[in-house]
This record gives sequence, C-alpha cells and structure tokens, in this order.
Amino acid sequence: MRIRIVSCTLILLLAGFFACTQPEKVPQPYRSNNAHEDYLISLQQANLIETALGKDWIAASEAAVSQPVDISSPFEEIFYADSRSAFALAYRFDVIRGHRTTIEVIHVGEKSARIFIDLFRWASEDRKTWERVASAPKDESRLEFEPRLDARYVVRIQPELLRGGRFTITIRNQASLEFPVQGYDRRSIGSGFGESRDGGRREHHGVDIFARRHTPIIAPVDGYVRRVGEQRLGGRTIWMRDGRVPDKNMYFAHLQDYKVEPGTEVKAGQIIGTVGNTGNARTTPPHLHFGIYYRGMGAVDPMNFILKVNDTPKPVTADIQALGRWARTLENSTSLSTSSGSPESEEITLEQNTPVQILAAVADMYRIQLPDGETGYINSSRIESLEGSLETQALPTAQSLKVAPHDTALAMEAIASGEEFAILGEYRGYWFIRTDKGRTGWMAVPHPSEAQSQRDSSLR
Repeated sequence: MRIRIVSCTLILLLAGFFACTQPEKVPQPYRSNNAHEDYLISLQQANLIETALGKDWIAASEAAVSQPVDISSPFEEIFYADSRSAFALAYRFDVIRGHRTTIEVIHVGEKSARIFIDLFRWASEDRKTWERVASAPKDESRLEFEPRLDARYVVRIQPELLRGGRFTITIRNQASLEFPVQGYDRRSIGSGFGESRDGGRREHHGVDIFARRHTPIIAPVDGYVRRVGEQRLGGRTIWMRDGRVPDKNMYFAHLQDYKVEPGTEVKAGQIIGTVGNTGNARTTPPHLHFGIYYRGMGAVDPMNFILKVNDTPKPVTADIQALGRWARTLENSTSLSTSSGSPESEEITLEQNTPVQILAAVADMYRIQLPDGETGYINSSRIESLEGSLETQALPTAQSLKVAPHDTALAMEAIASGEEFAILGEYRGYWFIRTDKGRTGWMAVPHPSEAQSQRDSSLR
C-alpha cells in the first residue's frame, strides 16, 4: 500500500513539475472571416453592441436577409440611406452555372463609408434558412462569384453606423469564359452536350465548334496548362485548369497543332492551339471539341459558360432627387409590381392619391414603400410630389396626429378642433396631412356628419 501511495505521489509531483515547465498557451484572439463580423466585434469592444443604435443595426441586417427585394440581372438601382438610422438592404436573384456574377456598390455622401457586402444561399432544402457563402474583402465594395450549380442567392448591402447618402448597386451576370475559338460565336456550334455517340454507347461530353482549319484556339480564362498530348478519340488535346476555380478543368480536342507546353501559365485570350480534325474527327470538318469537367461532378454542359449574355442594365432615368421623399399616385388603378423583372412578380392595384415613400430608382421606375410597409416598383410617371395639397380643411373635432394609418399607431401630437390642415393623400380610411405648423402625419378621416356639423357651425 505504501509503495502505491509513494508512486502516486511521485507521479503527481512529476506532473506538476512538467506542467510548470511547459510554456503557457495563450488563447488566440477570435478572428472572423468577413468584414461584417469584424465590425460587430468592433462595436462590442466599443460597448456599442447593447445600445439602441447597435441593436437596431443588428436587427436591420437580419431583417434585410429575411425580406429581400426580388430582382433579375442585369440590374442597377440608386437608393438613399439616412445616416440617422440603422440601414440594410438585400436583393434576391437567380444565377445559373456557367455565369459569373459581379456585384458593385458605389457610395456618394458627405463622409466616406465602409460598406459591407455579404452573399447568402439557401442552407437547406426547406428553404427557410440562409447561410453566408461569400463576402466582399475588407474596405472593398465589389464582390464576384461563380456558382457550381444553379441557385438562388441573396446579397445584403449594409453601411456602417451613422453613415448614409446615395448608393448605386449594379449586379451583372456574365458568361464566365471567353468563347474559345477566335473570331467565332454561338452560330458555329454544331453539336451540343449530351448528344448520342457511337450508336448510343456513349454521350457527347462537350460542344463542337466548327471553324476553318488553323483558326486560333484561345484560353477562355487565366489558367494553367496541365497536359498536352495525343489520344485515340480526341487526337491532339490540351487539358487546362481554371485559375479562378481550381476544381474546374477545360478539355480541348481535335487540335491541328499546339502553341503551349505542359506547365504553361496562360492569360485569357492567349492562343494555345489551332482548330483541326485529329483523332476520331478525321472524317468530319475541322472543329474544336470543348469540354468542362468539375472535380467530383464530371462533365457539365459548357454552353452557358461561353455564350455571351446582355450584362448592361438599363440606365436610371427616374429623377433621383426624389429619393427619400413622399409622393402620391396620380390615377386610380395604378399598378405596383412587387419585384423588378422577376418572373414571380405580382401586381397590386393602388387607388388615386395613395401616399408612397420613394426609396430607390431603377430605370424609369421607383421602388416605393406603401404606408403599411409593403414595397414594390411603380413607373415614375404615375406619381407626383406631395408638395402641393389636395385641399385644406378645418378639423371638426379634436384628433391625434399619428405616425401610421392605423388605430394602434403612436400619437405624435393633438390637433385642436377648428385647426386647419392640408390633405396630402388618403389610405385605408386615413388622411395623410400637414398641419398649419408644418408637421406631417396620419389622421382618421372624419365621419361625414362631423364634417357637415363643422361646415354648419362655420356659417352661423
């Protein structure tokens, strides 16, 4: 028993000795992987995260992702953000495999502002949760990405606290690769992906681009030449790796000759070979067989990778000086679209003199917000400024001026009976008015008997 106790004591002493002689391991400070999280940490360190403004900034960022604006690319919008309140905005759009999406934000304001651009994608099949998949580098206002699969994305734009002004966002989808045969285009493609070969024993894993013999073949993107050689089916071939997407490889077959060697780094547009009909294409006219292979996925259809698409958004022609201001509809049955160019857009019919707040401008349209918070797009010619009033009245009975057009809305101030006010618009039983002191807000439309009583008393 004594031997065991001594042995245990010795072991504990040795353990303590070695523990004391080991260098102390200091925990590494937490490092985020995106600028938005970095900014949250800085707010926390400055003891601002629990302030009302800090909480509003976090709430705005979360609400934007859960309630994005539906758009289609190419897209350009100019919007205004008030520096006095926390702000965030998100757009939802679809991207297909083969396209490369560029998102850019330009800010014009009295003070420079850090802008956080974060990209989200559905996290699960239930499509209830978004996960962040990319972010613009710190202090940059541009983000580019290329999806491996067709997918729906949300991009969130959020300036730092106490920074506002005018912002222009541009979203473009482009073919991610240049057309691989110099001087030719989609009209030269004569055989598509998936077509039957050898009596149905195999499928065509690429596209055939027909061109004159010796026509230059170019690198469709910056990359690296992995292999150059001759094969039974492909004849003279080149394998090239995409420099931006390392798990994507491109295959060029039936070449007449090579212009590169294995291990060569090439730039987009650089000539790597010429069109021929080597291999099993000896009995066909000269053409390039072009294929794309992803690691773990195999061959994919190259068509969307190389076909040019319109990536120029319509210029903004709506008056951007109206951003942030209130307006009203000019006519009955004014149409409001719930999105900009999205096939899922719905139409809402608005009544004449409906007050709306102008949030942004895109092409000849405004993105507006209705008094109930719903947003949509309306032609800029269908609304007018609220500068002029529809009519002026005297209040028949005392009422409260409210911040919103519903019964439970907060009252800003009391309006005395007989006080005059200007009617600027009407929405669901409420007038949007301006008092004789210049204050604007909402007031329940008086009952006709109350209004008549006020007129009768004024005639006595």
